[in-house]
Amino acid sequence: MEYETGQTGRVIVLRLSDGDPVYKSVEDVARNEGISAATVWIVGGIKNGGVVVGPKVENVFPLQTLERAFSDAREIVGFGTVFANEYNEPKLHLHAAIGKGGEVIVGCPRIGADCWLINEIVMLEITGLSARRKKDAASGLELLTLGTEKKF
Repeated sequence: MEYETGQTGRVIVLRLSDGDPVYKSVEDVARNEGISAATVWIVGGIKNGGVVVGPKVENVFPLQTLERAFSDAREIVGFGTVFANEYNEPKLHLHAAIGKGGEVIVGCPRIGADCWLINEIVMLEITGLSARRKKDAASGLELLTLGTEKKF
């Protein structure tokens, strides 16, 4: 285990409207505000989504993902993080429960998701970190790396 300590910074509240892209909206605000690390909470509705729901085979790299797609309106509640990548671009990593009726999908809606009606998003900036996302050759993903980490 590795860890790094930081401090809380600004609190930013986003209100997305019908059709706004969730990932792009969060990353654009982070970029515009100069945020390189944050936590993100989301509640509301989404549509036109694609959710990664796990790997096809657990230990085969690069990862091949299982995906669920939907186009209708659904409810969402989720939590994520924003960390800048190697090119200093903020990247959202979000996991959420997305449901309609008795069907619930839990996973990472990184394939895409648009706001349906309204999304309320709270972003809590974290300052004083060197943490970044870095491309991992084995998995093919941009994974979190710590710069001035402490080892436990």
